[in-house]
Amino acid sequence: MFVWAPIPEPYKEMGSLEFSKFLVTNAKVATAPGLGFGAGGDGFVRFALIENEQRIAQGMRTLKRALTKL
Repeated sequence: MFVWAPIPEPYKEMGSLEFSKFLVTNAKVATAPGLGFGAGGDGFVRFALIENEQRIAQGMRTLKRALTKL
């Protein structure tokens, strides 16, 4: 039900909290910052797979457009 994903290298210096804020603002995709799960989680974000396949695909498209450094 969840994806625990590492922050891509070009965005890693942001940390999980700022990266999560970036994704909400720029991709309209909400994630849980890994920092909320302890200091060891700061290089990760958690995606909850709670939407239907169409909405998840839409989120992937907006993520692709927002992550211009990749």
